[in-house]
Amino acid sequence: MRITGICAALAGVLTLTHGAGAEGILPDPSLAPIKVTATVDAAASSLRPKVRPVDANPDLHPAVFGVEDGFILWLDGFKDRARVAGIGERTLQEAFNGISPDPEVIKRDRNQSEFTKTIWQYLASAASDTRIANGKSALAAHAQTLDAIEARYGVEKEVVVAVWGLESAYGTYRGSNDVVRSLATLAHEGRRGAFFEEQLISALKILQNGDIPARSMTGSWAGAMGHTQFIPTSYLAYAVDFDGDGRRDIWSEDPTDALASTAAYLRKSGWTKGQPWGVEVRLPEGFDYALANRKTTKTPADWARLDVVGSDGRVVPDHGPAAILLPAGAQGAAFMIFENFAAIEKYNAADAYVIGVGHLSDRISGGPAILSGWPADDRALTFAERKEMQQRLTEAGFDTQGVDGRIGPNTIDAVRGFQRAKGLAPDGYASLGLLQRLR
Repeated sequence: MRITGICAALAGVLTLTHGAGAEGILPDPSLAPIKVTATVDAAASSLRPKVRPVDANPDLHPAVFGVEDGFILWLDGFKDRARVAGIGERTLQEAFNGISPDPEVIKRDRNQSEFTKTIWQYLASAASDTRIANGKSALAAHAQTLDAIEARYGVEKEVVVAVWGLESAYGTYRGSNDVVRSLATLAHEGRRGAFFEEQLISALKILQNGDIPARSMTGSWAGAMGHTQFIPTSYLAYAVDFDGDGRRDIWSEDPTDALASTAAYLRKSGWTKGQPWGVEVRLPEGFDYALANRKTTKTPADWARLDVVGSDGRVVPDHGPAAILLPAGAQGAAFMIFENFAAIEKYNAADAYVIGVGHLSDRISGGPAILSGWPADDRALTFAERKEMQQRLTEAGFDTQGVDGRIGPNTIDAVRGFQRAKGLAPDGYASLGLLQRLR
């Protein structure tokens, strides 16, 4: 089980692994739009929580759209690199004919705010009544296809549908940006140039393979494509032609290839059929919160010996080694998570996203809502507050190994140290109340 911070979904950076799309919460069409940032519209976003990387030099290319020659010069150099990577002249001509940089893409990339929703706010949308109902409808409408996908890849159809629901509201919002133009714009802009050049080369390989014409390759402003928002590198690695028409078509109105590709992705990421992603549990009075970390795994029977049991009071069935996850600290819900948690995590590393997919799939299957309460009076820390917390922890003798606004394992360990020193439950939760104590 891969190690990440137990509170990353709230207080830390929600990292990008699968897609590079816009930050924001994608609502169901029938819901009032819920947005994390004012600059991200529903058509360009997904319920995949991510945070903009720290931009050490926001003015790296201040005149990127003032001087068209700069883009042309960059494009000439990029084409040479693409040729070395095996991209032919015909593909280059098709991809870049008439292409110019897109100022709206740069605007959105630079103006993203950090993810500021709490886990309970996020889950309220991820597993809303409407999204659950729409998921059940999608499951019924595509039952034959989903049954065949589950049989081939061994990934439960409800999980595949849950990813679909969070990524594009069941195909409603897939993005309409020209992917080649968006990726070229971001690669030229330079802040994450190497990453976006890699995505652009992969996009060109997709074109060269004949899966989609250049101007039909659409997606989010940052290059995430199709019903389940694959970035080009993920497409090349995992997309499948499930319907046998000779194309891996994740853009079609027919979601078959996209859903099968998602199942293939999860299967190759280690998914085990029949194993839950996690289950809600009850912790006993006096629980040692130092045990709530991804490094500490026990069988459900061993956890039961420590009085950690399911929300129904029974021993959790044995699905293998499990860790305890506290996404909102000691005052929120607790989960016993299994290795399938890590499989979803490879699709997107944010704890909030993984819990969202897992819980939505459970609800689509007829499972119950989360029973425990949340610290509803709390709020997520801003990026500046996270940096302040790291600075104050370090100054207090609890070194976070850097001040970057990202609440990872080092910061969580520092938080635990401070909590122990103050006689608090050492749950590692970087809360506003903790910051106020540090102040």
